[in-house]
Amino acid sequence: MTMELVLAGFWALANSPVGVSLVACAALWLANRAYAAKPEWQAYEGALIQAVRWAEKEITDGAEGGYLRRADTALKYALAAYERVNGKRADDRAREMLAQGLEVVHADLAAAGVM
Repeated sequence: MTMELVLAGFWALANSPVGVSLVACAALWLANRAYAAKPEWQAYEGALIQAVRWAEKEITDGAEGGYLRRADTALKYALAAYERVNGKRADDRAREMLAQGLEVVHADLAAAGVM
């Protein structure tokens, strides 16, 4: 068999209904895997919500540097929860992941009007 014959057979298979179905199935499978991927911080969403609410309760609006202090307090609370769950200190990647999660959770809670 020559390479030309192999490529012709592959091309005929790819253009057949079976080949098109296989390509469509592979594309859907990849799309579902990409769509189902969730951010890592969602595993800690409950702790992040608690952290935001606790920080909002502990530090009043009139406090000096209130927003930054609340963000810092919430991040410390979330990091402590991360350490309790995983049994180790959070590395830089985990810190960034939790900080991003805190921003999203804070925005969601503010939009819902529950703070």
